[in-house]
Amino acid sequence: MLKLDILVLAVHPDDAELGCGGTILKHIASGKKVGIVDLTRGELGTRGSAEIRDKEAAAAAEILGLAVRENLAIPDGFFENTKEYQLKVIEAIRKFQPELIIGNAYHDRHPDHGRACKLITDSVFLSGLRKIETYQDGQLQEPWRPELLLHFIQDMYIEPDIVIDVTEHWDKKLESIFAYGSQFHNPEWGDEPQTYISSPEFIAVVESRAREFGKAIHVKFAEGFTSRKILGVDNLFDLK
Repeated sequence: MLKLDILVLAVHPDDAELGCGGTILKHIASGKKVGIVDLTRGELGTRGSAEIRDKEAAAAAEILGLAVRENLAIPDGFFENTKEYQLKVIEAIRKFQPELIIGNAYHDRHPDHGRACKLITDSVFLSGLRKIETYQDGQLQEPWRPELLLHFIQDMYIEPDIVIDVTEHWDKKLESIFAYGSQFHNPEWGDEPQTYISSPEFIAVVESRAREFGKAIHVKFAEGFTSRKILGVDNLFDLK
């Protein structure tokens, strides 16, 4: 069994890179094992295809240095927070037994993000219930609930509960984002329809948001997260 320190559950390939790529890189650099489980293949995206997104996600995983990346192949756009999909997410959580999970934003411009947040939140709780039985390779999985569930912030502004300095890892975060050549600004895809996220301005907004969060803690770039759980520290001097 591959036990992870951090598991990122993201509804679309590229959500994790945009929302917490710097945080992933920072924790891997410190020796933590981090993996991503994408809920869908992003097959309804205007540009590219599911097969192209699969290859791009694999390339981004290499850049990030992930311990594992998997895809649950839940239907993009049409999934609901049902028992069927909760069990798929529960199986992934129990498989990797992470100490911390990061998921999609509470609500956002893209309706999949908010629905995925609810699916992930409910599945994290249910994963800790012993009487819900799931199996891996024919073996009964142990119940597992992580210590903490955080949510990255996506297109819609949400005030963060905590921000993390990712300045040292910013350039590689961008590299992981641009591994999705079909999705973001790329002259080689000029014949494809232009979308909100394929414009140069979109990445400029991602950078400006990171600069805004960074300014709050006196660093160049930071990523922000929300938590429904009250967060605590052992030492006040760990706070900036």
